[in-house]
Amino acid sequence: MRQVGRFSFKIWQIMLGGAVAVLVTGQISAWDALRAVNPDVMLFLFGMFVVGQALVTSGYLFTVASRIFGKTKNTDQLVLAILFGMGILAALLMNDTLAIIGTPLVLGIAARSKISPKLLLLTLAFAITTGSVMSPIGNPQNLLVAVNSGMHSPFVTFGIYLLVPTLVCLGIAYLFLRLFYRDEFPSRPFVEDDNVPHDAPLARLAKCSVLIIIILAVANVSASLLTGAILIPLPVIALCAAAPIILFSPRRLEMVTSIDWCTLVFFAAMFVLMESVWQSGFFQTLVTSGSITSVPALLATSVVVSQFISNVPFVALFLPMIMQTGGTTGQMMALAAGSTIAGNLTILGAASNVIIIQNAEKQGQTLTFFEFARVGIPLTIVQVMVYWVFLGFI
Repeated sequence: MRQVGRFSFKIWQIMLGGAVAVLVTGQISAWDALRAVNPDVMLFLFGMFVVGQALVTSGYLFTVASRIFGKTKNTDQLVLAILFGMGILAALLMNDTLAIIGTPLVLGIAARSKISPKLLLLTLAFAITTGSVMSPIGNPQNLLVAVNSGMHSPFVTFGIYLLVPTLVCLGIAYLFLRLFYRDEFPSRPFVEDDNVPHDAPLARLAKCSVLIIIILAVANVSASLLTGAILIPLPVIALCAAAPIILFSPRRLEMVTSIDWCTLVFFAAMFVLMESVWQSGFFQTLVTSGSITSVPALLATSVVVSQFISNVPFVALFLPMIMQTGGTTGQMMALAAGSTIAGNLTILGAASNVIIIQNAEKQGQTLTFFEFARVGIPLTIVQVMVYWVFLGFI
């Protein structure tokens, strides 16, 4: 319930209200609530948000994107570039960060190239949702799976299980967009925008931060291949990446205060609320028979339930249930893939979709629930089948 009379509520406010409610009513003790907040996830998100904010504020990411998209000759190439470019970036920088960065970018491209903004907004949404599946740091729910399951080599594991089907699913997204917006695909020239705000000193630090992420991620992958264990914890990667900006930028205070603190509040409140639900024992009865822990059942359940409680709370609630039954790596990957792909079904399936819509409405553009769902529903069904086949094969 997002609207009560004249009052509207944001997602983080609703989650915070739930956490306060269980604390006030004694459903969870203050000590248990404090212990429920996962510091690894909170620190990782903080570090990545700082890096993302620096990339946006410096204008560096817009410059890189303009150079990449400026080489496209028509709508086909542009949509493919956004799908695979933003999809791969989402795997490194987290999809919510790309939702904030990408919305003004694609709306600017749409205006200059006379392409439907709805097409490019959908392209962005499908790109960052689908692309983020293949990385343990691509989205918050994957991070929860990687950290809370005790996975020894998350980068390698996600790559083995989810890299290939994710690339296939990005290609499928292009086919669906081509089908539903066929009138937008005649050849149209792309107009490159050189008027990009650029803070050179901050951009240098942001580039350094991205380089740190890449180096440490490669180190983890290499260590995983050699020893089977992760060398550098994921929160350390994020904090090391944020360190150049926090230590050396004169705009450090602006960067820290401008990050998405509301999302951090959302996560802290979610940990408290989901721990209270877990302590109640209500949902544990769902897995006593093991009926929802098979790969196809997990994929289907993740997609459907995520529409009602969003994908991050769903994973926070269901991951302990799967681990309780001795969950396999395939089950963990099905949970990560299904809960993430749920974001392609409807606008409500992922917070990144809501971020895109909210930012687009600030610029006079929007996507209705139906406009999103008419493409998203058939696309998600096909993508789920792809993951089902690949996960079943492995």
